[in-house]
Amino acid sequence: MASPEQVLADLNARPLPAWYDDAKFGIFIHWGAWAIPAFAPRLGSIGETFAKDYDRAVAMTPYTEWYWNAIRVPGTPSATFHREHYGDAPYTDFKAPFEAGLKAWDPAAWAEAFRDAGARYVVLVTKHHDGLCLWPSAVENPHQADWTTRRDIVGELAAAVRAAGLRFGVYYSGGIDWTFNRRPLRTLADFSGSMPGGPYRAYAMRQVRELIDRYAPSVLWNDIAWPTSPMRLHELFADYYAAVPEGVVNDRWVTSNYPKNRLASAASRRKLDDRMKAYYRTAPEGMHGVIPRPIPHSDFRTPEYTGFSTIQDKKWEATRGMSFSFGFNRHDTEADYATPEALIGDFVDAVSRNGNLLLNVGPRADGGVPEEQLRRLKAFGAWLRANGEAIYATRPWTRSDGVTDAGQALRFTQGPGRLNLIFKGEVSPGRVVVRDLRLSGTARRLADGAPVALEQRGDDLALNLPPGAPDPIGTAVAVDLAG
Repeated sequence: MASPEQVLADLNARPLPAWYDDAKFGIFIHWGAWAIPAFAPRLGSIGETFAKDYDRAVAMTPYTEWYWNAIRVPGTPSATFHREHYGDAPYTDFKAPFEAGLKAWDPAAWAEAFRDAGARYVVLVTKHHDGLCLWPSAVENPHQADWTTRRDIVGELAAAVRAAGLRFGVYYSGGIDWTFNRRPLRTLADFSGSMPGGPYRAYAMRQVRELIDRYAPSVLWNDIAWPTSPMRLHELFADYYAAVPEGVVNDRWVTSNYPKNRLASAASRRKLDDRMKAYYRTAPEGMHGVIPRPIPHSDFRTPEYTGFSTIQDKKWEATRGMSFSFGFNRHDTEADYATPEALIGDFVDAVSRNGNLLLNVGPRADGGVPEEQLRRLKAFGAWLRANGEAIYATRPWTRSDGVTDAGQALRFTQGPGRLNLIFKGEVSPGRVVVRDLRLSGTARRLADGAPVALEQRGDDLALNLPPGAPDPIGTAVAVDLAG
């Protein structure tokens, strides 16, 4: 039997499967019982929430999928909303109407919309922090009877996604399960120290293995942390890779010894809260998200509502909702959603820096995708149909960022014998000069194949763009390099 050190070394020697590096664009789906109330406070991003109201920020986040915790903290907007609309009804009462709404759900229509958006893989939340399983698990929850859906949402969506030619992955909340630990959470120390122990370790392990055995997911996406020892986790990874040779795992598997040791005392929890409160109060303006810390083994990192500003050696995947919530929020309006230009611009940034984008869809309880979200998916599809050659199966160049003499930003990606220039925002026909770029070759605008004349002007490169309607989101030019 291999030693724990050898198991880890073997895991880290495994190359990243090419399909994942080539795919660039995936769809995340947060859908569950929380879609019935579909409510969360609207204080801006999760980072802004921690800055504005740290002492109860976990119960004040914009994430509707955290509703069950929020209603257990007196005085929060969620608790007030729940009392006004549902009285004293427990959160678990939402399961029945959620299951009733499944009659209208069409997984094939979802898969078609995701494919048409240009996505290459889909990751479904199979169990979030509320513990509700979206598949008829054979692993019994000892604290909440009948806490799975009768309909196999996971299996049906997996079949539909694969029929549409996409890869399928699963999300599992390994670090938090409110059926095992029902203590209300207010601060980051509360949250970080709330991972269940005892029988939950075996429960989570059995459920994840069940997901692997039943659905052979191409992506195994855990959240928050993981309740077992590092050795057992690495054995799980090895077994997963044996079952799904082209599978990938993310970076949110901090094992149980970390929060237990770090937050063993009230004093250590206070120390963490003091430090995090000071951090969020002094964080730079525009800081919206979080970046999980590295762990001994993962295939990619997962910054949330943020990204890296430089090319990373390790593969990464930016994840975010289209608004400030992953789950559907009934009060979100068009103004609460990021524009297609901003979302696609961030996507281009990620790809140029060795990242993917996992863009979330938060359906309504009846399975309908809100029109605001569908419009953005359609915008992705239209842009990628025109410019996908500069995105799919590309790799970072020697640098990610460029700028024109007029101050317009652009990003670089490369393929075999080709450099792609992706201008961010509208570029009118005529001469465009890119600063500090020397190259020669044959260039074309990807949207219509029109030739683009190149002229070296000292250390700068002039591109003469032919007539054509400017793309307000971004124009991609491919240069087939000479020599």
